[in-house]
Amino acid sequence: MAASCLVLLALCLLLPLLLLGGWKRWRRGRAARHVVAVVLGDVGRSPRMQYHALSLAMHGFSVTLLGFCNSKPHDELLQNNRIQIVGLTELQSLAVGPRVFQYGVKVVLQAMYLLWKLMWREPGAYIFLQNPPGLPSIAVCWFVGCLCGSKLVIDWHNYGYSIMGLVHGPNHPLVLLAKWYEKFFGRLSHLNLCVTNAMREDLADNWHISSEPEDPVTERSAFTERDAGSGLVTRLRERPALLVSSTSWTEDEDFSILLAALEKFEQLTLDGHNLPSLVCVITGKGPLREYYSRLIHQKHFQHIQVCTPWLEAEDYPLLLGSADLGVCLHTSSSGLDLPMKVVDMFGCCLPVCAVNFKCLHELVKHEENGLVFEDSEELAAQLQMLFSNFPDPAGKLNQFRKNLRESQQLRWDESWVQTVLPLVMDT
Repeated sequence: MAASCLVLLALCLLLPLLLLGGWKRWRRGRAARHVVAVVLGDVGRSPRMQYHALSLAMHGFSVTLLGFCNSKPHDELLQNNRIQIVGLTELQSLAVGPRVFQYGVKVVLQAMYLLWKLMWREPGAYIFLQNPPGLPSIAVCWFVGCLCGSKLVIDWHNYGYSIMGLVHGPNHPLVLLAKWYEKFFGRLSHLNLCVTNAMREDLADNWHISSEPEDPVTERSAFTERDAGSGLVTRLRERPALLVSSTSWTEDEDFSILLAALEKFEQLTLDGHNLPSLVCVITGKGPLREYYSRLIHQKHFQHIQVCTPWLEAEDYPLLLGSADLGVCLHTSSSGLDLPMKVVDMFGCCLPVCAVNFKCLHELVKHEENGLVFEDSEELAAQLQMLFSNFPDPAGKLNQFRKNLRESQQLRWDESWVQTVLPLVMDT
């Protein structure tokens, strides 16, 4: 009688899951470009899973990322409309009973909780899972994949049992059970990724799991790459050149000069001149921003990308320090002021091309720390000269940057102390 009741209870629990799984299989066929990514840990401290989500989104997938939201993920992840982050609640262990019992209850509750969260999400063609932690997430994700027709992809960072072994010792029953669990369910995955050749070989030799080692460079942009092992950031040899200009988008800065120069630069590139692709960042807010934005969108550049972001104060010097060339189009309504944007650029050792006006020579020394131009034709010729054979360590850009470093100009604080502070103290 008791056995019959248990069987009946199991069927009552399993039947809704099977029905829901069948419905989700049908749904998955309609959402073949959707991926579920799972990390039973802090999303903000799981860079590889964030990069997986961003790469999948970049290639047309929609991504649901499940994990604990204890720290802030990358802004790029938060701003991507193809990625939805679903927060998981971290369950606490019971405070009663033996430690093994507490741990077992927590694993069971986590398994039921994760199963519930996954089954009520849109099904994915793939479930990407970070391991460790893999207990109970590997078994749960495999089970959900069986019900919904999703393929399980495990990203092996380490072995969970080996981490447990540091606390309990390698021969503790819990560690041996965790090792068996990880090995058994790990073999049921469809695809496996790992960070080193050594792990790939160990998975193949000892666990009979075929995996693909990923490129150790886990962070890469259009300009730089970061080595996952050393953390060293290097600039890519074939990167585009980064040109920066800042403006208040007012009448005293004629941006049609820059746009005309960019058109000539584009034509030179199409004609086969040895010039890099160009990323042009124009920062600032002002009344003429929308007007020039419409003009920019009407251009159909193939080798030039123009963007017009607004940067916070702490981000602006980071952009200047990363750029290859600054362009200043400030002409001065009186002819008697100096463009502070050039002061900022020089403070970051960024060479400048600046449109000429009456007293500009007090700041920009032609052929020493930058170049002065009169019109779009001259600016286009300067861009061609500066970016020929880019990046050329012996070129003009590097020479200008070297001169700026050696000029040892006073910083704002030093200059203020020498010039303004005595006046204030004397009154």
